[in-house]
This record gives sequence, structure tokens and C-alpha cells, in this order.
Amino acid sequence: MMGRKEIYVVVMAMLVPVMAQCQRQERRNVAEQPQNVSSSISYHSNTGAVLPKERQWHAGQVLTDKDVAEIGIDNCFKAMQIPDDVFKRMNGKSFHDNPYIKRSDLRYLRLLHRDASGRTLTGEMVCNKAIANDLVDIFRQLYKAKYPIERIQLVDDYNADDELSMRANNTSCFNYRNVPGTRSLSKHSLGKAVDINTLYNPFVRTRNGRKEIMPATAKRYADRSKSYAYTIHKGDLLYRLFVAHGFTWGGSWRYSKDYQHFEKK
Repeated sequence: MMGRKEIYVVVMAMLVPVMAQCQRQERRNVAEQPQNVSSSISYHSNTGAVLPKERQWHAGQVLTDKDVAEIGIDNCFKAMQIPDDVFKRMNGKSFHDNPYIKRSDLRYLRLLHRDASGRTLTGEMVCNKAIANDLVDIFRQLYKAKYPIERIQLVDDYNADDELSMRANNTSCFNYRNVPGTRSLSKHSLGKAVDINTLYNPFVRTRNGRKEIMPATAKRYADRSKSYAYTIHKGDLLYRLFVAHGFTWGGSWRYSKDYQHFEKK
């Protein structure tokens, strides 16, 4: 008759292979699960410590120099495929099923910028993958030079309403829409045009003898003889960087002026 010790040895000999098989199956199940991509990623500092959850990426957060150093400047200027949570915000607003542009043609950008008071703010943008690296480089240089940009948010934060986004002086890129007053698709529909500091740099044209200004609240900023903190000037750093990357400026158009607008073919 076996004692307790002998019984324990026999039972463990039977259980160990079963436990090992369960562990292998669990690892396979985890590996096979779909991994949703998220824009809310906790960054790691150089020491490997996980940064607090409040450091997750959302446009408009104010960061200190220490925050930026902990996150890492390269993590603050990055292009990636559109995360699932971001696409959920876009779908049915700035993005609609269409024959011209797919989700896979677009990229989500994490950016930093400084406002006119010198604060460092987080920004986010969606653009065509063809210009993603251009924009990351341009906005990184603008940040380094402390060029003032008030906000960089997805137009979806304004329900994809271009007028509302412009009134807020928002900087954005992708929005699947027509050129106002026409049936032609805007360059924004392809994610190849960027509007910057939009309230202070309005779209201006004369149509049927009447002057039109967009946004409607930007009448005082249509007078280009006056300058404000967020005014774009031909020849300034922002203008030079965009032109150097192959963009054209709407402020140089002949029959209308879109002072906020830079596009690339």
C-alpha cells in the first residue's frame, strides 16, 4: 500500500503534462487574438518605466519640457496607420466610403506645436500617406523654431464642419468633402492639403461682384496689411518649409486667396 508521499508523486506525474498542455494552448489563444491598434499608448521613458495613463495622446494636452523628454521627441512626431479608436471618430464624419481614398491610403500623425503664448501642446492629424513624412518633418521644425500654431485637432472634433473648425483657428488636413460652392472634390478629400491657423488666414474671393470670406468670422483678418501672431506671411518659416517640400500656397492663387491652405499634387 502506497504512503502519502508515493501518492503525491504519482498524481503530480499525471498532472504536469496536462498543465503544460494547457499553458501552451493559452499562449496560442493569446497569439491568435486580433490586436486592436490604439492611439492611447502609454510611452516608455529611457529608463523603461511606463508613463502614467494621463500621458496618453490626445490633442490639446499641455506638456512641459520634462514631459517631452520622458516621452521622447521621436515619439511626439510620428506617422502610423490610423488606429481603430481614431477611425471610429472619423467614420461617418470626415471619412465616408468612396471610390477615391481608402483608410489604408491615410496616415495618423502625432505632433507637437507651440501656441502664441509659448505653451507646448499635443496635436493630431490625418493625411495621405504620400505626404505623411513631409508633414512630420515640417511640424517638427516649426515646433523647434517655436512657430505659433494655436491647435491641431482632427476636423471630426468639429463634426467635420469646416466652417466650425476654421472659426476655432484649427489646423487640419483630411476631410472628405467638396470645394465650397462646387461639386468638385477638395484636395482635403485625398488628404493632400493642410489648412493652418485658419481663422487668421481666411479664404477670400469675389464672386458675382460680392466678396466672400471663410470663415465668416474672419473679416478683420482678410486685411493682409495687418499682422497677428497667427498670420502666415509669404516668405516666413512655415511658407518656406512647405514650399521646400513641394507644396503650393493658396495665398499665391490668382483669382482667389486661400491664405491658410498648402497642397501637394
